[in-house]
Amino acid sequence: MDVNKLMAELERRHPGESEYLQAVREVLTTVEETYNRHPEFEANKIAERIVEPDRSFTFKVVWVDDRGCVQVNTGYRFQFNNAIGPYKGGLRFHPSVNPSILKFLGFEQIFKNALTTLPMGGAKGGSDFNPKGKSDAEVMRFCQAFMVELWRYIGPETDVPAGDIGVGGREIGYLYGMYRKLARENTGVLTGKGMTYGGSLIRPEATGFGAVYFLRQMLETAGMEIEGKVIAISGFGNVAWGASKKATELGAKVIAISGPDGVVTIPNGMNEEMIDYMLELRASNRNIVAPFAEKFAGTTFTPGKKAWSVKCDIALPCAFQNELNGDDAAELLKNGTWCCAEVSNMGCTPEAIHAFQKAGILFAPGKAVNAGGVATSGLEMTQNCMHISWSGKEVDEKLHFIMASIHDACVKFGKQKDGHIDYVKGANIAGFMKVAQAMLEQGVL
Repeated sequence: MDVNKLMAELERRHPGESEYLQAVREVLTTVEETYNRHPEFEANKIAERIVEPDRSFTFKVVWVDDRGCVQVNTGYRFQFNNAIGPYKGGLRFHPSVNPSILKFLGFEQIFKNALTTLPMGGAKGGSDFNPKGKSDAEVMRFCQAFMVELWRYIGPETDVPAGDIGVGGREIGYLYGMYRKLARENTGVLTGKGMTYGGSLIRPEATGFGAVYFLRQMLETAGMEIEGKVIAISGFGNVAWGASKKATELGAKVIAISGPDGVVTIPNGMNEEMIDYMLELRASNRNIVAPFAEKFAGTTFTPGKKAWSVKCDIALPCAFQNELNGDDAAELLKNGTWCCAEVSNMGCTPEAIHAFQKAGILFAPGKAVNAGGVATSGLEMTQNCMHISWSGKEVDEKLHFIMASIHDACVKFGKQKDGHIDYVKGANIAGFMKVAQAMLEQGVL
């Protein structure tokens, strides 16, 4: 495989899709050496096949707002690869949604899902619809219109969407209700469902919890403990909430959360009341973090600043792709940060990753760190298939095991001769090799 040649062809076919091209280049660059030791991969053009989605759906979503005005949005579903199981990946409702972002997320999802050890392929979808500021009735009408267009292409053994940014329990409920009506069956076709109709305990917390379990494994492998460590977190949504909750439970000190409007510094660290308030703040749909500082004495809001401006031991990006750039990385390193674990998908730019790796600090990519969310979605699928519901303790134990397995795979493929663990390389090779082998065994399709 010649990465530069392959990327040139991909850029020709997908001009301007920067996030997608960035994700593909990052994976192919790290697996190139291993890939080229397998001539059977090149003979079967595994790389050329894996970087393109199996199929793409683009559709118009027409709905009526509360004023009686007709609104039009665009919906998407990219089914990337199902060599190891049904397509699996979230739906994102956000104004920034476009083919490039969804294809990057779907491509990453292939390897993230492979790392979980569960039989799930990779996919992603969503719409440029913005649920913020919309009434429940408007969200319901949009979700129903969206599902009318999508339902024929998904199913419990075909493609199982989940939530993502802008798609929480409310949206999943409306989507599932319309699917059930159209398909005339109750199945595990969506995950992140409510507990009254097939959801799984621990699912809302799973991404954040799993990230902290992975972080703890990283620290223990490096001869450290998480207790007493100072952590800065970006975002204040579901993922940031779960990470803050579990890190605090394990004795770490979360001293910063951030939003589009700025950063809140919490010198004494998060407490239970603050963590609970994060849910209230997220539910307000205001998309600002300033009210947090207004509510809790001793905290400080700094407008226009990121969480990375606060001195910390560990940085956990929990918001969007490319939210931590080269300048942010330089600021963190200057302030003595010695660990960064991506919790958001591709949360760090290539410049930031290069700076962290050059400095030799602990760094792990989102496809490994945040896989707890989709892993628990996979566990929800299993419970639905078996028509049972596990206890929170059972799900959490399985989540612990899966995150430990992912960490072990990263160490196996990422350990260097000097003992340093390249988690980026380890995660990419582990996920890629599993999918590539499955594709090879099933023939050219």
